[in-house]
Amino acid sequence: MAEHSPAVGSGQIRSDQALTPAERTLLNGVDTTAVIGAVQHLVAIPSIGGSEAEIDIQRHIAQAWADDGLNVTTWDIDINEVSAREDFPGMEVDRTGGLGVIARWPGGGTGPVLMLLGHTDVVPPGDTHAWSSPAFTPVLKDGRIHGRGTADMKAGLVAAWMAVRSLRAQGITLQGEVILAAVSGEEDGGLGTYSLLAQGITADACIIPEPTDLDVVPANGGALTFRLIVHGAATHASRRTEGVSAIEKFALALTALGELEAQRNATVDPLMQRWSLAYPLSIGTVHAGDWASTVPDLCIAEGRLGVALDETSEQARTALERAVQELCDGDPWLRDHPIEVQWWGGQFAPGRTDPEHPLVALMLTSHARRTGETAQVYGGPYGSDLRLLVGAGIPTLQYGPGDSRVAHAPDEWVLTDDVVTCTEVLMLAIMEFCGVAVDDAEQVQS
Repeated sequence: MAEHSPAVGSGQIRSDQALTPAERTLLNGVDTTAVIGAVQHLVAIPSIGGSEAEIDIQRHIAQAWADDGLNVTTWDIDINEVSAREDFPGMEVDRTGGLGVIARWPGGGTGPVLMLLGHTDVVPPGDTHAWSSPAFTPVLKDGRIHGRGTADMKAGLVAAWMAVRSLRAQGITLQGEVILAAVSGEEDGGLGTYSLLAQGITADACIIPEPTDLDVVPANGGALTFRLIVHGAATHASRRTEGVSAIEKFALALTALGELEAQRNATVDPLMQRWSLAYPLSIGTVHAGDWASTVPDLCIAEGRLGVALDETSEQARTALERAVQELCDGDPWLRDHPIEVQWWGGQFAPGRTDPEHPLVALMLTSHARRTGETAQVYGGPYGSDLRLLVGAGIPTLQYGPGDSRVAHAPDEWVLTDDVVTCTEVLMLAIMEFCGVAVDDAEQVQS
């Protein structure tokens, strides 16, 4: 990594909004057909976390980047080895292995290093009947690409890839370097980015093109996966008052968790005030009982606890454990049969880059110069790989096409125009951050 202030390669951020004729020519040189086709091709690979396709798509991208003439490096991820580490960020699906992929576009000087990182894993499609077409059959309709992974976040990864491809194809030479990184396992903990950092790969700054609706997101709340084990006493349903329903006791816990959520959202960081609920606490799965006419003696519920900006994961865990303990202390049955709290799966700490950091200003300026509009700056209420990169000392923000509301929903979609716009904004950001060779700089500025 270059030893200098992580600002921009040219030394200052352009303040003028107008694009030069040369810059317009560069942006007009983006092959929009190739951009849309690449998104569709990646979406057609059903890279659900833990599946074989999760590795297949990494191999596909490695080959595609090599075919583009980039310097590609891959490495096998030893799941047993990395998951045994004390600081491993968690995992919720079974994997037998993983593959890391980066591609370098080296510059001609000693300018800064910019990483563009995106994940290729996707969540399952859920109820297939809720989809208008098969989840992994991309559909282009009315200016949208539909399919699982379009917004989250294959379109964003393609935008980063195509920004590099377009600049290189049009003869631009950078002073600094760009690293394209494709990672897996982001949805359930961050395995891929964790492994990447463990390889010693670093940069002066990183942009993650997650779905932000082309806003600038320099911070994320955290998200901790937990499990509640609630015990009851089984008996025949005809004598239910002589047993104890684990479901009814879980209902008490659900109420207590709702009260905890309200307390934790009473005051939130200014970056998170955009959201009606900045730090959600939700239950995602509930399993109880094994016979309709038996009072259930066991209820297992799994959920997700939002972690506030600047709060530690341990502080958040303690808050939930305390709320559960207070519930148990006030209930005669639970006092003797307390609810067990387990922490498992993805453990996303919060993370933030200072909104005053030059990287944020760079993205705001690049966006404004391309679109003529002002992007918003706020924190995301979801966990992401941002916190791993920031934790490694790499200023990081999110900027990408797509709306997070549809990210895990049926008929997930992304606007084709936004994918192209993101590609062009990233082209401007790359040139400004890394700097361009002297001859190219004179051309671009003209």
